[in-house]
Formats: sequence, C-alpha cells, structure tokens
Amino acid sequence: MKNLENQLVIAHEDYEILSNYIRPVVAFDRKNEALLLKEIEKAAIIKKDELPQDVVRLNSKVVIKEESKNKLIELVLVVPEKADIHQNMISVFAPIGIALIGFKQGEKVNCSTPVGNKFFTILKVCNKNVHS
Repeated sequence: MKNLENQLVIAHEDYEILSNYIRPVVAFDRKNEALLLKEIEKAAIIKKDELPQDVVRLNSKVVIKEESKNKLIELVLVVPEKADIHQNMISVFAPIGIALIGFKQGEKVNCSTPVGNKFFTILKVCNKNVHS
C-alpha cells in the first residue's frame, strides 16, 4: 500500500465517475469543473479496498467545522443530479465539495466562496453506505 500521509487520494471508481462529468458535453459548471479537474489531477488514484475509511469520497457523510464561526455542518457529498441542499446533499462540483473530495478526517481545507475563502476542519467521515 502506498504511503498516503498528507496525500489527496481518490478511489479509482470515484475517479471514473468524476471523469465522466468532466467532459465538454456533460459538465454542469465550467469554472467548478476546472477546479475539480485540478484537484483530481493532484490525487493518488488507488483501489477502493486500499482507500482509508476516513477519506471523503462520493456518497461520504461528512461533519465539518467552519473555523470562522465555530459552526458544525453535516453533509453528504454526491454527484450533481443527486444534490439537494434541503437534505444536506452537496454536489462534488460545489466549492465545498471540491474542497473536501479526497481529504481525510482531521484535515483542514480551504474553500473559495463568492464572499471569500472559508476554512473548514473535517471532523468525521462516514463511508458505511458508499457505492461498491
């Protein structure tokens, strides 16, 4: 198994799904598409059975803390068509989705928003019901 300490990691299966969204005909949002592509290009692509359980991936249930407000947020990271803000299902193409994908519990992430940068700490990652 590769040394994944402080390394952005993405399961091969998630990489394939995300790659299908990052195409000229399919992309939902060109700016965020470019940001997501930049992130996944930095990632180590590994087999799902080698992916640590505390890494944020598609369908992960995540609890994060917004550092400036000391506010807890619970969300599920999903593909764009499953996004529903009322159910806390956030698209991987949303700025916070791009910031979280591939990072693990305990890490701090920077999220660029229209009102400026926000910093979050990943407090908990649950991958119990993640796709096979």
